[in-house]
Amino acid sequence: MNIQGGNLISQIKRLSDRIFERILANQNIDTFNGAQGRILYVLWQKEHISLRELSDRTGLAATTLTSMIDRIEHAGLIRRIPDKTDRRKTLLTLTDTAKGLEKDYMAVSEQMTEIFYAGFSREEILQCEMLLGRIHENLKHHISIRKEKL
Repeated sequence: MNIQGGNLISQIKRLSDRIFERILANQNIDTFNGAQGRILYVLWQKEHISLRELSDRTGLAATTLTSMIDRIEHAGLIRRIPDKTDRRKTLLTLTDTAKGLEKDYMAVSEQMTEIFYAGFSREEILQCEMLLGRIHENLKHHISIRKEKL
């Protein structure tokens, strides 16, 4: 048996990124790209979070996020604000411009979901989501074990 799950997931990621970017371009959305949209998505769910929490929620390394946050801030979509309870911390919050883009992002995201699951039954979608969730948890568990050994 030739097991290729990791390779398939990598290929799915690359293809979906290209399709997402194409949809953004076709809808004349140039305020953010797909990667930046994922960051904004997290902030649309919960604002006033630290870079560390954003890293945990996106799965992106803090070092990667820092330069992305700089570009998104420069585009006028987020602001860094001091944490009122811990002066050492900076929190990320959305600007009004970014809040106005949520509807556009969600429409593109909905299109992506339709593309992902074209021809799937509801049961197949639920099973796929459940299995992907288990893979995600396995990977997160592996990372946490590796961190403990350091």
